Amino acid sequence: MGILGRKKSFLFILFYIIFSVSVPRPLECCHLVDKTSLLDFKQKVTSDPSNLLQTWTLSTDCCKSWEGIACNSNGRVVNLSRPGLSSGDDFIIDTSISGTLSPSLANLSFLELLDLSNLKDLTGPIPPEFGKLSRLSYLFLDTNKLSGSIPVTFKYLYQLKKLYLSDNTLSGTIPSSIFESFLSLSELGLSANQLSGPIPSSIGNLVSLTKLDMSRNKFFGSIPESIGRLKNLAYVDLSENQLSGKIPNSIGNLSQVSLMYLNQNQLRGKIPSSISGLRSLVFCRLSENQLSGSIPPSIDNLPKIERLIFENNKLSGKLPATLGHLVTLTDMYFSNNLFTGKIPSSFGNLKNLQILDLSKNKLSGEIPHQLVKLVSLQTLDLSFNPLGLSRIPNWFKKLRLFRLLLAKTGIRGNLPSWLASSSLSTLDLSNNGLTGKLPTWIGNMTNLSLLNLSNNAFYSSIPDEFKNLTLLMDLDLHSNRLSGNLRAIFSKNFQDPLGHYNSIDLAYNLFTGPLDENTGNEPVMDSILSLSLSHNPLTGHIPKSLGNLTSLQVIKLAENGLTGGIPIELGNAKELKTILLSNNNLEGAIPAQVLNLKDLQEFDVSGNRLSGSIPPHKANIPKSAFLGNHGLCGAPLPPCKHT
Repeated sequence: MGILGRKKSFLFILFYIIFSVSVPRPLECCHLVDKTSLLDFKQKVTSDPSNLLQTWTLSTDCCKSWEGIACNSNGRVVNLSRPGLSSGDDFIIDTSISGTLSPSLANLSFLELLDLSNLKDLTGPIPPEFGKLSRLSYLFLDTNKLSGSIPVTFKYLYQLKKLYLSDNTLSGTIPSSIFESFLSLSELGLSANQLSGPIPSSIGNLVSLTKLDMSRNKFFGSIPESIGRLKNLAYVDLSENQLSGKIPNSIGNLSQVSLMYLNQNQLRGKIPSSISGLRSLVFCRLSENQLSGSIPPSIDNLPKIERLIFENNKLSGKLPATLGHLVTLTDMYFSNNLFTGKIPSSFGNLKNLQILDLSKNKLSGEIPHQLVKLVSLQTLDLSFNPLGLSRIPNWFKKLRLFRLLLAKTGIRGNLPSWLASSSLSTLDLSNNGLTGKLPTWIGNMTNLSLLNLSNNAFYSSIPDEFKNLTLLMDLDLHSNRLSGNLRAIFSKNFQDPLGHYNSIDLAYNLFTGPLDENTGNEPVMDSILSLSLSHNPLTGHIPKSLGNLTSLQVIKLAENGLTGGIPIELGNAKELKTILLSNNNLEGAIPAQVLNLKDLQEFDVSGNRLSGSIPPHKANIPKSAFLGNHGLCGAPLPPCKHT
């Protein structure tokens, strides 16, 4: 609707109200201009399924009868609150409204609070006329589908204390001038939009700010040095943008910040030593950047820190021993960096530490025995470090771990028997030099939900006691020399709702025999996502019952000794994305139902004895996926010869 149309609509409502008040009735508190403005907004609402605006009628007093409206003693509307999500002692309302924001709301000149958040379906721009709401203190328009830019007229909202525009589709840059006006603003929420450009240096004027959330946008450029002037800031989230440059030294001035998220950007350079000024810091996430250099030893001046998440950067050098002074620390995530040297023995002082993840670095030397003092430790991940362990230290059995991950750390020999009495739910000893038989006592590890012993040299069959792993959901034994049949794996016990498989990888072993025809009917298999049995000397047919695995996304049966046809029933596994059946002895035609699975992305039946015409299909499957089947023809192979 154009400007002329909006004026006509507004004048019509105004005329109607003037006409109606000529009829004698009780004195109305609601100011005429305010009532007209609110009814104009209602007129632009196209859907109100929960009747949030049902009480807004011409014949009633907006100050006395309209839900979500509050007035001052002069009958001027001061609060408009119709959020889509609200709750009380015994109820939760979660609803929506479709429509646009009426510029006439700007005529509510005494408005102090405007809350139209969580209505989900408000569309269109934020009217620039809202800049006239000079008394506005609280503006909540988050979780809608508003578009366009942030109006430059917001610079006139001098009294604004809280502004939330998060979870919309707002775009463009932030007008620098608005930050020069928000001297009283305490909370700013702009997350989950499509805002771009640099963060204005004028952000340093928001001296009353306690909460700043600009995450999940497209901001680029450096974090302005002026951010250090926000001395009252307690929460800052600039994550998931495209910010680059260094973390400014002025960050150390934010002595009140307790939560700081700068993750998933392109920040470079060192962590500034001024980080020691963040005396209130509890949670710090700098992960998924390109930070380099050593962690400053001054990091030990964080008396309240609980979580340090520095993973997925390019940090290097030795881990500073001063980290051991952070006795409040509960979580340390330093994986996927370039740290070298030994794990400091001072880490044994971290009495509250629950998670220690130093995986995927270049750490070496012995694991300090002092870690035995970490009585709260639940997760220890030292995987993919050249530690040269030879064996798991015996003192590990004194730790009360739930998750132990020591992949590719140089462990050799047999599995230590003390594991039988552990409470581990996750055990990853993959990519080591472990050997010997899978011990029968593995069935005593009844808390296991994930077991990864892949890329070792185990050489036995699967013991029957394996069936006792009633909570096991993810199993990876690929690349060993395991043999025998798979019955103990596919028919293991479970504890509903737990213990149903998510994934099984048994590839590159020596398992033999046919797959049981009922494999896909086993209750423990009913929610499996990925099944990999490739490179085993299996025999027999592909079980038709695999088509009953309605959650299955990946099936790999390549380079086995499988015979018979590709079962048409496999087309009933509607979630399949990957089907690898190459280098077997499969015969017959390719079922159209299988090749036309709607989510199919990867398909390979090369090196079999298949014949007939390749069914027409939408998936982009290369020619190589069908080669080596002399009886196959049709696109992408040469056309069939009709006789």
